[in-house]
Amino acid sequence: MRRDFLIVGGGVVGMAVAYGLARAGLSVTVLDESDDALRASRGNAGLVWVQGKGLGMPRYAELSLEAAKAWTDFAKELTERTGIDLEYEQQGGVDLCFDAGEARTRQKEYTTLQNASPFLTQEFRWEYLDRKALMPYLPGLGETVQGGTWSPHDGQCNPLYLLRALYAACHSLGVETHPASPVERLEATSSGFRATTPQGHFDAERVILAAGLGARKLAPMLGLSDAVHPVRGQILVTERRPPGARLPTPQIRQTATGGYLIGDTHEDSGLDKGVTLAMMQSLAEKAVRIYPDLDAARLVRSWGALRVMTPDGNPLYEASTSHPGAYNINCHSGITLAAFHAGGLSDAIRDDRLVQTYPQFSGARFHVQAT
Repeated sequence: MRRDFLIVGGGVVGMAVAYGLARAGLSVTVLDESDDALRASRGNAGLVWVQGKGLGMPRYAELSLEAAKAWTDFAKELTERTGIDLEYEQQGGVDLCFDAGEARTRQKEYTTLQNASPFLTQEFRWEYLDRKALMPYLPGLGETVQGGTWSPHDGQCNPLYLLRALYAACHSLGVETHPASPVERLEATSSGFRATTPQGHFDAERVILAAGLGARKLAPMLGLSDAVHPVRGQILVTERRPPGARLPTPQIRQTATGGYLIGDTHEDSGLDKGVTLAMMQSLAEKAVRIYPDLDAARLVRSWGALRVMTPDGNPLYEASTSHPGAYNINCHSGITLAAFHAGGLSDAIRDDRLVQTYPQFSGARFHVQAT
């Protein structure tokens, strides 16, 4: 039986859109790769984060803030549907500055961003705090940290529980998911679209490409943008520690189970998602600089994952002009934007008004820059 939508990509982005469409009563099939694929959904730090988003594109900052505001209800809804606690907290967050120059640059950037639109001027709240003022938020903060920007909009969740809850909620709504079904070809048919996989053909009236780095191969088949590239991030994990009552930061956060996730690396390493001893040492040194008490903590795990980045770092939301009914979704903030992807974005795709509602995010902007 032909479905309303075919979604290529079973990560947080694809499943959030699938959930939004299924919640609206549409039939959805999701095709995903195998567990050894180049995933971002299972390798991130779980931040629901507003700070730093949209520098140079205020509309992205607005979307991030709107998504963060919607996250509380979104998490509650998923938990009520599935019984899965996402370990979501929104008690604010701090982005650290390690020297005076970084602090000056950050404040200038945030002031410019805040003044870029009436919505941000009114709604985006942040404050630069020196080390002493940060101590109530980050007890035990190291003496060599200059300060940081605090914002009440930031929070954290367990990204694995988020993905699990999305799958459970989607299945309860009739979404069909097919793991280990990498798409080899996408093509238009007389009645919609067809995806070819090693397991056979799948047909639907419309198709959404949410395949991360897979867009480089599949997007051109439907006249969509393939302008994405990998950026590796490495994360170091400590043993479980007593609760520290410390707000999350992009550099380090304590999970609900007590371990600290240490990260915030950006490496051009191609498709290599491994870890390196030099980076592990650098992360450990930074963690101890931030919280000297972690000097005694044992390290238990590490991993690398590939972020999906567009040329300007902002999301890609587009509808194909050559193949109406085909859409492309790509971003590196799938956790933060999950509530938006399940809400406003899936609504715009459902009603085929993606171009009209979110024109700033079309892949056409990359072609304009290249000419």
